[in-house]
Amino acid sequence: MNWIQLAQEVLDGKIISNEEAHSILNCDDDDLLLLLNGAFHIRKHYYGKKVKLNMIINAKSGYCPENCGYCSQSSISTAEIEKYPFITKEEILEGAKRAFDNKVGTFCIVASGRGPTRKDVRVVSEAVEEIKEKYGLKVCACLGILKDEQAAQLKEAGVDRYNHNLNTSERHHSYITTSHTYEDRVNTVEIAKKHGISPCSGAIIGMKETKEDVIDIARALRALDADSIPVNFLHAIPGTKLEGVQELNPRYCLKVLALFRYINPTKEIRISGGREVNLGTLQPLGLYAANSIFIGNYLTTDGQLANTDYQILEDLGFEIELMPKQEEVFSS
Repeated sequence: MNWIQLAQEVLDGKIISNEEAHSILNCDDDDLLLLLNGAFHIRKHYYGKKVKLNMIINAKSGYCPENCGYCSQSSISTAEIEKYPFITKEEILEGAKRAFDNKVGTFCIVASGRGPTRKDVRVVSEAVEEIKEKYGLKVCACLGILKDEQAAQLKEAGVDRYNHNLNTSERHHSYITTSHTYEDRVNTVEIAKKHGISPCSGAIIGMKETKEDVIDIARALRALDADSIPVNFLHAIPGTKLEGVQELNPRYCLKVLALFRYINPTKEIRISGGREVNLGTLQPLGLYAANSIFIGNYLTTDGQLANTDYQILEDLGFEIELMPKQEEVFSS
């Protein structure tokens, strides 16, 4: 396969075939750099060498009634995690300041649970209004299944993006959770879109899905027109249903990132949870396909030191994409 030629065809409007998609996931390891060169051809066309940084604040930890098999916060998990109710507006603002100071452009407010309460939405809305005024950050909310009136309130407050991952293919969904449906997740993304909030939705790779499932979820996210696509790689946490599952290796993870770039050429592809564990020393190569990463810690697992990520970007010759207020501070 001539990966540069395929990349150029994608830039010219081609939607890759299932055969080509399987060729990406089955690419011989000896040709991996050629595949990534093709992915970078697409990535560079739309995003140059800029990288978007994202940071999470875990606004509510544990106490979730859902039974998602990958999650340490679920009702069926016995994982030893810190549990606490929804944090205050002041704590969210402290997190936003940390994000600003760490050159993070998108601050992600994430909470466990099936969906937000009226109070949760109010606290987030009040915090977002101040975040916009003080720091000018892009804000992504991830609060679970969303109702119309909640989406309208979040939009009015200034929430830029709403995250609700599809996680896996429709076919594989019931293996991961039965407490909500695949359609519930799609509907939440559509509600966010209807209210003018940028849709963020992605996948978790490594949950005993097939390669066909990986291709299907990449195509489903294209059909959903998600603006931002976080690609997570399973970090199997002791005490969860998927404890002990380890099907991934760094080279396959890179092929998955390339697949998502070839199928969703114009979108923000973000290397998300589990990258440190699953990509290991090959993390820098992932940015030849992806154009965005999380820095700092995740929900209940630790990330790597931000300085390590800054060094990776510097060594690659890539540039952090700053928000205007950050430009004033860090570019002077």
